[in-house]
Amino acid sequence: MANDNRKTLTKADLAHFTGTETWYRHSFVRKVLYTEGVLHVAEAGGAYWLLDELALAQVHTPAVAGEPFQVWTLKVNEDHTAMLTCEDGNKKVVFTKRIEFTDFPLDEISLWFTDNVILLPSEY
Repeated sequence: MANDNRKTLTKADLAHFTGTETWYRHSFVRKVLYTEGVLHVAEAGGAYWLLDELALAQVHTPAVAGEPFQVWTLKVNEDHTAMLTCEDGNKKVVFTKRIEFTDFPLDEISLWFTDNVILLPSEY
């Protein structure tokens, strides 16, 4: 993608990802991998920071690391603040973080984490 700072991610884009042929390794939490769909979210949505949040929580937040299946949801407000939430897959919240500013282009996105892999729900 051209480095022009435009966020081009749309919800329709995400529907095209139904599996992955390539795994990408997180740059500093090396045990964490992510899929082609998640790479697209990071690139088209300017959201490598979101991958960092998920990966770092696996190392620094025991309540998160103890969950074998995680549902992460980012909800963006009109004032560009957001709430990042991690649930255990059964609607039990194990982590929340207020994001003071984001220009993430979607109002909401969910990512799943299991077996050390970040993936889109459609890629499961």
